[in-house]
Amino acid sequence: MSRKAAVVALTALAPISWGSTYFVTTEFLPPDRPLFTGLMRALPAGLLLLALTRTLPRGAWWGKSAALGALNIGAFFPLLFLAAYRLPGGVAAVVGSVGPLFVVGLAALFLGEKPTVRSLLTAIAAAFGVSLVVLKAGAAFDTVGVLAGLLSSLSMSAGVVLTKRWGRPEGVGALAMTGWQLTAGGLVILPIAFLVEGAPPALTGTNLVGYAYLALGNTAISYFLWFRGIERLSASSATLLGPLSPITAAIIGWAALGQALGAVQVLGMVIAFGATLAGQLSPRTAKAAAPAAGADTETFSSTEKNGQEVSMDLEGAALRR
Repeated sequence: MSRKAAVVALTALAPISWGSTYFVTTEFLPPDRPLFTGLMRALPAGLLLLALTRTLPRGAWWGKSAALGALNIGAFFPLLFLAAYRLPGGVAAVVGSVGPLFVVGLAALFLGEKPTVRSLLTAIAAAFGVSLVVLKAGAAFDTVGVLAGLLSSLSMSAGVVLTKRWGRPEGVGALAMTGWQLTAGGLVILPIAFLVEGAPPALTGTNLVGYAYLALGNTAISYFLWFRGIERLSASSATLLGPLSPITAAIIGWAALGQALGAVQVLGMVIAFGATLAGQLSPRTAKAAAPAAGADTETFSSTEKNGQEVSMDLEGAALRR
């Protein structure tokens, strides 16, 4: 297996894990507590990683970590769970599937990744495939839920692009960076959760199991793999792993909840998965640019300019999803 294939495979484990979020939210967690759920997912995971790495930000990275934590976690989690509570899982997944289109636009603005016909068509095909997988006749489109889903996708897209633009400080590992962002995001959510939702609800054993899973496997480990992958893949490649999340959600619904999975849904899976694979292919292979500060492997990203392929230094360019 090539190095890039290994990076893609490990990064893909993150959206696959996130595909279980809707199932865990609806089956294991207390109802109507999106802010508290976001808090319980982020802050314990962040504090655990800080304890393991024993590394704190320095200088400008206090502000950068706060900004990344707010975008990737602090805004994203509450909006994501608000969409999950107010929309059927399928509708929420479709709304979130526009993320690759957000990333294409933001990467062009901040990273200099020129949009191509292929990247746009692949992003559209991914969203279309997801819609076939999860949308059902008569699905309800709650306005607040749809807006929350769109804003959560935009927030995550912006966070990924800035993660790409800034890299990480020299000598600091991806695990520490993940801890910084989860902690900062959790601290953003903390006062809002108490102001809006009041005191924490009484938790059952089932609730605690659900929160433990979200904090550890679904967040601490998955976000470490995700941020590590962002450093090594182009913005469009990483974001087009996103359709693996609703595909996983549909499979879990079929296997665990007895939800029907017909020919249309299978066709949608094939289209979405095909778009995911297409998003990992490069027209040609160019020599990788120097990695972002602190990265320990090459960045697998290239772009075409004036008919020639050139490697792109994503540390000095700008964002990714």
